[in-house]
Amino acid sequence: MIYDVETETMPREELETLQLKRLQNLVERVYANVPFYRKRLDEKGVKPADIRSLADIQYLPFTEKQDLRNNYPFGLFAVPRENVVRIHSSSGTTGKATVVGYTKRDVKNWATLMARSFMAAGASSADIVHNAYGYGLFTGGLGVHYGAEELGATIVPVSGGGTRRQVQLLRDFGPTVICSTPSYMQYLIEASNDAGMDIRELPLRVGIFGAEPWTEEMRRDLEARLGITAIDIYGLSEIMGPGVACECRAAQNGLHLAEDHFLPEIIDPKTGETLPPGSVGELVITTLTKEALPLLRYRTRDLTKLDYVPCKCGRTLVRMHRIMGRSDDMLIIRGVNVFPSQIESIILETEGTAPHYQIIVGRHGSLDTLEIQVEVDEKFLSDEIRGLQALERKIQKSIKEFLGVTAKVKLVEPKTIQRSEGKAKRIIDQR
Repeated sequence: MIYDVETETMPREELETLQLKRLQNLVERVYANVPFYRKRLDEKGVKPADIRSLADIQYLPFTEKQDLRNNYPFGLFAVPRENVVRIHSSSGTTGKATVVGYTKRDVKNWATLMARSFMAAGASSADIVHNAYGYGLFTGGLGVHYGAEELGATIVPVSGGGTRRQVQLLRDFGPTVICSTPSYMQYLIEASNDAGMDIRELPLRVGIFGAEPWTEEMRRDLEARLGITAIDIYGLSEIMGPGVACECRAAQNGLHLAEDHFLPEIIDPKTGETLPPGSVGELVITTLTKEALPLLRYRTRDLTKLDYVPCKCGRTLVRMHRIMGRSDDMLIIRGVNVFPSQIESIILETEGTAPHYQIIVGRHGSLDTLEIQVEVDEKFLSDEIRGLQALERKIQKSIKEFLGVTAKVKLVEPKTIQRSEGKAKRIIDQR
């Protein structure tokens, strides 16, 4: 089923006409109301009237996360502060926090786009939604919450943490849809087993997972262990929160991006040049309808590609490939580019391992070192030492063959690697 048939199945020509009108309005608004953008546009010699086609977006300046930090807290807002009804913020662990504002209309649009996402995932007003995304300044929990209510579903606002209690509520309330990070879902499965509950016996049928990169191998693992359909959802606080793009249950082949609200581009992350359709590169998003915090050409640092072929579900909105990694998460080990998602795929395809791992990067003298700690599946824990050593060598060989880098693989006991109640911390860089 499709939540907004008219918009989600709009012919491409009609959609591009709408996008251009909204892009022109956006540039006029930020030029008039945001000094930061007025200065950037003047420096490039671009006036709002110069935007006559969608191709002219290439003349607009990029926006980066550091720009939000430099204008902390409200310097990029395009409306008076009294028109802002909601503020979200990042944790600021790597510097100043990034602050995001919403007008009443922004919040309404967000709820609508999340309702679209729920319906694409196969949910309806008849569902009970267990929401294990964190509430508060993080956008995940409230974004999912308002979307479920907009759809008319029953929402259980559990938030993150309190894992034992979550297991009890899953048993007692019998939700049919669950929303969380994929790594926290793994933790919930583990906690359910410890509590003597077979999570496959619950009425769960759909899981909507996001907020961190995850692989196709992780999807298959979650679907097998839960007995559900696992759906990928995408969003980021700076743009809106969850609901920027979501897979449809009919195809599970790319995430439908809400192009009527967000204009996507793919660029070369090194040169900033726009790449042709079908190319893998960095996703850049321009917010077409955001009122409080409109952003021109925001560099997400997420690596993906776009597919403009209409989906079998009937939606004509562009499909975004699953996030392959982040340009700023890429590890360079002795000159070789390595993404954590590549390592995850190898681990999950290897029998005898559990889906919990950690990547430790160090340096010995002038050489980079790479150690991967992987938990052993409890069923294989009693194997002879020789068997475990053979498993380590197998993983190490696969990493060498597929990634071209030598890694030390260390098998550790189950539940050794710290669990996360939000986004998993996969990489420890000690260089």
